[in-house]
Amino acid sequence: MNIAVLGVATTKFGELWDTSPRVLVREAVNGALADAQVALEDIDAIYVGNMLSGMLGNQENLGAFYAEELGITAASTKVEGACASGGLAVHQGVLGILSGLYRRVLVIGVEKMTDHKPEHVASALMGAGSDGERIAGLTFPGLYALMAHACMQKYAITESDMAAVAVKNHYHASLNTYAHFSGGAGSRSAGQMTIEHVMQSPYVADPLKLLDCSPISDGAAAVILGEAAKTTRKSTVHIVGSSVATDTLDLADRSGITSISATVRAAQGAYKQAKLAARDIDVAEAHDCFTIAELMALVDLGFSDGMKKAAQQVGQGAFTLNSSKKLVVNPSGGLKACGHPVGATGVKQIVEITQQLRGEAGKRQAANAHIGLTHNVGGSGAVAVVHLLRS
Repeated sequence: MNIAVLGVATTKFGELWDTSPRVLVREAVNGALADAQVALEDIDAIYVGNMLSGMLGNQENLGAFYAEELGITAASTKVEGACASGGLAVHQGVLGILSGLYRRVLVIGVEKMTDHKPEHVASALMGAGSDGERIAGLTFPGLYALMAHACMQKYAITESDMAAVAVKNHYHASLNTYAHFSGGAGSRSAGQMTIEHVMQSPYVADPLKLLDCSPISDGAAAVILGEAAKTTRKSTVHIVGSSVATDTLDLADRSGITSISATVRAAQGAYKQAKLAARDIDVAEAHDCFTIAELMALVDLGFSDGMKKAAQQVGQGAFTLNSSKKLVVNPSGGLKACGHPVGATGVKQIVEITQQLRGEAGKRQAANAHIGLTHNVGGSGAVAVVHLLRS
């Protein structure tokens, strides 16, 4: 597998009250086209990653919707897989090129969430859960709180250990002008976050507090993929692994809840495709919808040898920009602090890693980054998508 990332772009993530989904997508697409130095007429197919347009916007036919908005008639399809919708859309774009049917594809991720009441958004998000979980009144903070309690009991990690993840990712977001919490907004800038701040924030679902949770965000991102031979960019980034795995919708039906087996299997598949291993990764965007999710991902992706070790490493500053450890995790700020417009997240992760591998990430640039990974999860782990990228 050797798919070129021809162009990338993202909008600002955050509470974008005055910006419509149409405007967000057009901004992201125009940016990606300019970056790739191609025209819309050069696009053979479009894949739109989105989760909530039907429930919140009363529009499910997003493929045709955005093809019309952009003024082209290329094959266009909506891709939905809960919070992994963006990653799945990238995977479909990769498959479209590998099939030989398309030469260039445009992948869009978009979500507009803040225009709706929080209870409506929470209910819509639980569309990714099981019937039993909804009947029980569970929300995704509640589901991940169950996972957090199980991890705390099995591995003796603490709430402070989880808080350290938030501190790291808010620091990274303070360096990212596109992040939801880029600094200066709200009562506390991203760069000032401390473990004490996280620990003092109110509980959402014990043991997860407000600052353990990713925010409700708006945003869009776009990526243009093409055949490797069709680009003349000197610092071209290629997707060399793209793998998807699934598990049960219901958390209660799994063999264990301290690991996401879909992540493990998707990572193994991507590593095998790319002939790489976890130790080869220089920079990664992991799916940290909650702080416990990143600790689980560090183990599931092979970056840490056990949950307790992962917690210790994060607390000691590992996986942070300019640390002594090679690997940097979530330099964008991750879902936790860059923001989580759910359909856009998986596409934004590709944008971030591409910029890192090109050496174009500015203040948040990871040193000597040549191989990157993106990890996008749907629901409480019912689907996981892992991509490997190489410069």
